[in-house]
Amino acid sequence: MNYQYLFTVFTPTYNRASTLPRVYESLKPQTFRDFEWLIVDDGSRDNTRDLVQAWQAEANFPIRYIHQPNQGKPTAFNRGVQEAKGELFLTLDSDDNCVPEALERLKYYWDAIPESEKPNFSAVTALCRSQDGEIEGDKFARDILDSDSVEMFMKYRPRGEKWGFQRTDVLRQFPFPVTPGENFVPESVVWLALSRRYKTRFVNEALRIYHIRDGAQDHLSSLNAKVLWGRAFFYRQVLNDFVDWLLKAPATLFRCAINFSRYSFGLGRGPLAQLKELKNFRSRALLGGSLPIGYLLYLRDRRALRNT
Repeated sequence: MNYQYLFTVFTPTYNRASTLPRVYESLKPQTFRDFEWLIVDDGSRDNTRDLVQAWQAEANFPIRYIHQPNQGKPTAFNRGVQEAKGELFLTLDSDDNCVPEALERLKYYWDAIPESEKPNFSAVTALCRSQDGEIEGDKFARDILDSDSVEMFMKYRPRGEKWGFQRTDVLRQFPFPVTPGENFVPESVVWLALSRRYKTRFVNEALRIYHIRDGAQDHLSSLNAKVLWGRAFFYRQVLNDFVDWLLKAPATLFRCAINFSRYSFGLGRGPLAQLKELKNFRSRALLGGSLPIGYLLYLRDRRALRNT
């Protein structure tokens, strides 16, 4: 496929007119200019459209704006991937920004992958830093680490926000699952699925600036039904599709079984219903040993929610 740009910088947004200017201001000084900014507005009711139209009139880079009825981030993401005119798809959320050299440095790391190996890669992932300049979470095990999302999740388990692009053609092969009535699915669902076939180059350079939103909900107060469904969906995927890691990462899979049970109890699903969602004996055995802990964590969540 012939692409018009190297990068599509994609921003899904919903009623974020107060923070969206951060993205615009960080794209204006980018030292690498072969990119478009694609905004998918998921039904905003604020003045997002007016803001973007003003930027379109003055910006020295292309800005495309698509408005759709509110359907949730997975649908907005899938729409963005289908509409993208860039070879590399880089999501920059509507409340964050990036350093002026971000696109240039991402291209540098991508170009450094040998051409003979590049078909096996789909992504470059970098670090994030806070507004204060501190690295967010853990660095990777090496400054340049070629791995995949499954190995990163099962073996290395770096904490904190990370940021990078995926090849657009690969993302079109692995769309976000969309379930009617559910609009929260963790991004890891897609990254784990495509990592069965593609590798990522992980680099220890902070390129995105991660903002902690003022008044953001804490972990417990954000456990509404949609979030519970999305988290249970993710841990079920791990137990069903990656149980072959059991001998290499038993503790990680046991934690996944606990969390699957915990969030499933939160959705009102009992032990039998949980067992029926798992495909194989090893996953069910893990869940069987995890049910008491999962239930206790569910009770703790419920108690804490009542006190917030």
